[in-house]
Amino acid sequence: MNIDSSYEPEMVDPDDTRPILIIPYMWIGDFVRGHTVVRVLKQRWPNRPVDLLVTTLCAPLVDYMPGVRAGVVWDLPRSRLALTQQWGLARQLRARGYGTALVMPRTWKSAIAPTLAAIPERVGFVGEARFGLINRWRWGERALPRMIDRKASLALPAGAARPPEWPAPQLRVSSEDIARWRQAQGLGAGPAVALAPGAVGPSKRWSYFAEAARGLTERGIDIWVVGSPKEKALATDIVATGGPRVRDLTGHDLRNGILAMAGAAIAISNDSGLMHVAAAIGTPTMGIFGPTSPYHWGPLNGLAATIQTKTPLPCQPCHRPVCTRNDHRCMKDIPAAEVVAIAERVLAESRERTTP
Repeated sequence: MNIDSSYEPEMVDPDDTRPILIIPYMWIGDFVRGHTVVRVLKQRWPNRPVDLLVTTLCAPLVDYMPGVRAGVVWDLPRSRLALTQQWGLARQLRARGYGTALVMPRTWKSAIAPTLAAIPERVGFVGEARFGLINRWRWGERALPRMIDRKASLALPAGAARPPEWPAPQLRVSSEDIARWRQAQGLGAGPAVALAPGAVGPSKRWSYFAEAARGLTERGIDIWVVGSPKEKALATDIVATGGPRVRDLTGHDLRNGILAMAGAAIAISNDSGLMHVAAAIGTPTMGIFGPTSPYHWGPLNGLAATIQTKTPLPCQPCHRPVCTRNDHRCMKDIPAAEVVAIAERVLAESRERTTP
């Protein structure tokens, strides 16, 4: 992407080396897509270090993000302002000498610590009457069609036109890290398909991961089930249905999920954070969409296959966490046999690309 071709840039000191802090959304998928913002900033200011505020959950992602100097790990409670913790965070931010903070969430709470830290430029969209907290206002957020447009626009000069395409997020995982992880897990060196059956909200969860696992293992393909402890029951069902070639790799450490997605031959996932992780790594990824729109919520990296019902339902996309119409047909009408067949084609194409 060439940003300079789509706007007239403001005057920027090429020797500016003041660090920049990004305060992103902390859901895993949104955090991964936020790497686009890092790439836009590094194009604009190649000599300014970029740091990310990050929760303990998302912290492992920072280690694989090119262009990010460091993650500032700080867990703020969700349900209150937590001024004592905000002051503690502000002391850390002040010590790092940030010149600019990009505040992605349009909330009062997200702008408190950068203000207490006296970061000179605090860029964000108008919202929640944050007068005095945000001092570089941006307008027109609701007119931007996707969340990535809203986030990445904050990295451009005020009033700049959006480019035709944003740079896609990247996660770089070394082959040495993957090999060590596979050895530690006792997984061997053969190809495997990673399944990510979890999602925020039951409406985004496809109904037939267990049946798909059985169909793939019957074809001699190993299966890794990836997710958080919340997916343990789903993983248990998939292992029971799929048999001994299925491994339950769910757990608390997101790094385990990152390495599984990096080591898999392909990934099959609901619209979830792990789908974005796999796509950003470059693993061929099949994304299953029902109540959500691939245009609005799919990875910028693109997908090996976007799987939806062949006949769209009038309620799609509803973006609801729980189905209130049509008995969840947007997911139930995607048969396991179809997903298995697509997975076989993606695997074959992947083998063709990697065969000398």
